[in-house]
Amino acid sequence: MSILQEEFNDYLTPYKYDAPILAPSGEEGTFDCFGVDNMRICRHNGKFYCFYIGFDGNGYRTAMAVSEDLIHWYKKGVVLDAGSGRPWDNSGRAISSLLCDVDIYGNRELIKYEGKYWMFYHAYPGVGYEIGAAANGLAWTTDENLLEWHCEPEPVFEKDIDGRWDGGGLYSTWIVPHDGKYILYYNGKEKGDWPWHEQVGMAFSDSLHNWERYENNPVLKVTPNHWDSIFSCGQHVLFDSRKNRWVMFYCGFDGHHAQEGAAISYDMKHWEKCPEPIITVGKSGELDSTHAHKPCIIYHDDMLWHFYCSVRPTETEEEKQRFGSEYRCLTVARSKPF
Repeated sequence: MSILQEEFNDYLTPYKYDAPILAPSGEEGTFDCFGVDNMRICRHNGKFYCFYIGFDGNGYRTAMAVSEDLIHWYKKGVVLDAGSGRPWDNSGRAISSLLCDVDIYGNRELIKYEGKYWMFYHAYPGVGYEIGAAANGLAWTTDENLLEWHCEPEPVFEKDIDGRWDGGGLYSTWIVPHDGKYILYYNGKEKGDWPWHEQVGMAFSDSLHNWERYENNPVLKVTPNHWDSIFSCGQHVLFDSRKNRWVMFYCGFDGHHAQEGAAISYDMKHWEKCPEPIITVGKSGELDSTHAHKPCIIYHDDMLWHFYCSVRPTETEEEKQRFGSEYRCLTVARSKPF
């Protein structure tokens, strides 16, 4: 029997902030000139830290911001820059996930492995917006301010062979520490030429290296003729310690709009989707009228906060000159009114 939609009520965040909490600069030459995207939050040193992506027209870079209330964020600058000199991540590096506590109701503190904090990132070989088949890399730091990161020279996880469901390239990953081992949920596509499908698979490791793919991938597939018929991706997997089950927040795309969804699992391998999006796009003129996607979840002040990337068309000539055809920022919705 399918899980009833009411089972997802704990994960709903119907109250939108309706304003950017992190916005692109619109200033030529800055790392976030044209957009910001893909937020990842942790608690650290008594504050909230977030890592997010900026796009400058050539590639992604990862930056950090700090907050005490989850609304007002103070940018601290780029922590993963472009220009490595290596073919696979020279054009930029985009945050995927942090090794941290994954209990929805937990502290979301970073977890050390071998005395270091760890970040997964994805990188594309070409110059431009997600040009080429991305690979996944690892970065680490011992800096308690989380500003100085060191990237390993080779990818830690790459696309499968041509013809497989993930043989066309990879996107973001999500790391879950579990029973002394690690599970990597990752986003892949079957081919490099549009149109393609993006779906979620999983891989296993005893360390943060040498990943073995699950034989029954993908574990979160697209749903034909539905709101997530083209993409079912952007996975954000957390443990619901109150109901002893796993929940995957993800984004779906039907060829027109990207929206946020959720799925539940009791074994981390078989997932039951909520039938409808849990965050939908807004009306014409609203901040998220084109896309509301790429989830980032944290529990604070007895409520669930759902950060996401919000996209709408640019409206004025000034906006078009500064940002191009779309305005892409980060915003939030939560389970209680603002």
